[in-house]
Amino acid sequence: MKSLAGCTAGIAGLGLMGGAFARALGRLRASGALFPRFIYACDRDTRPLEEARAQGIIDGFFPPEQMLPRCDVVFLCLNPSTLIAFVERYMDFFKSGALLTDTAGVKQGAANLAARIRDGLDFIPGHPMAGVEGEGFAASENVVFAGKNYILTPVPRNRPENLAALRELLCALGFGRITETTPEDHDGKIAFTSQLCHVIAAALVDCEDDLSITRYGGGSFEDLTRIALLNSPMWTELFLENREKLLERIESFERSLDEIKTLIGGRRAEELEARLKTVRERRSGMRRTETGAPANI
Repeated sequence: MKSLAGCTAGIAGLGLMGGAFARALGRLRASGALFPRFIYACDRDTRPLEEARAQGIIDGFFPPEQMLPRCDVVFLCLNPSTLIAFVERYMDFFKSGALLTDTAGVKQGAANLAARIRDGLDFIPGHPMAGVEGEGFAASENVVFAGKNYILTPVPRNRPENLAALRELLCALGFGRITETTPEDHDGKIAFTSQLCHVIAAALVDCEDDLSITRYGGGSFEDLTRIALLNSPMWTELFLENREKLLERIESFERSLDEIKTLIGGRRAEELEARLKTVRERRSGMRRTETGAPANI
C-alpha cells in the first residue's frame, strides 16, 4: 500500500477512541484530503452508530462481516481482550491487502496477534496518547489529537510502505510526535506514565469520604484526580493485563512515598528540602523532552 488515496476506512468499536478517529478522519476528508473515501463503522451497540451516521460523522455502518471486506484501512478501537477475540473471529472477512492498526493501551497481546495475522493482512499495533475523562461516543468530541504523542510497536512482518503510510496519516490527523518502540518497552513505560497515574488518582479519591472536600480545593486535587473519572471495565482490564509491570511501578512509588514520609515524620527539613529540589530538577528535565523532542521520531 504505497498510498492511502481513494481508500476506505473502517472503525471497529465506536466508543471514545473510535469516535475520536471517526471525527478526525471526517475532518481530514473535509479538508480536501484524498483519504478516506468512505468512513464505515461497526459496534455491538447500534446507538452510537446511528448517532454518528445522523451527524454525518460516518457514511454508514454494517455488521463486521459486511464492513470488513469494504475497508482498506481498519482502526481496531477495542479493549485488549475484545480486540484479539474480534480479529480471530473475523480474520477471514478482512479485505486482502488491508492495513490494520489498533488503539489498545497494552501492546504485547496486540503484537503477538500482529505476528500471526493471516497472509494478505498487515497489522501495525499502535497507541494514541490522547484520552480524556469520560467514556463512550458522546465523550469522543472532547478528544484532541493535535500535538499529542502516538506510539507504534511494529512487528518484523510489517511492510515498510504500510508503516510509512500510517505514520503519514497520523501526522495528518494532528499527532505531534510518533515514537516506534517494542511492545515490552511500551508496556513498561506506560505502566508508569499512564497506569500508575490512574492508580494514584483512584487511591487518592478512595481515601476520602467527604464529598464536599473540593470546597477546600485550589486546583491541586482537581488536577491530580481528573483521571479518576475513568472507564472502570476498561482500566480494570488494562491494570490486570499489564499487572507485572504495573506492580513494579506501584512498589517503586511506594518506596519513594515511604522515604518522603520518613523525612516528614522525622522533621528532617534539610533532607526534605534537598529531596524536593531534586524532584523539581528531574521534572524540569522531563519537561524539556516534552517540548524539545523532534515532531516525528
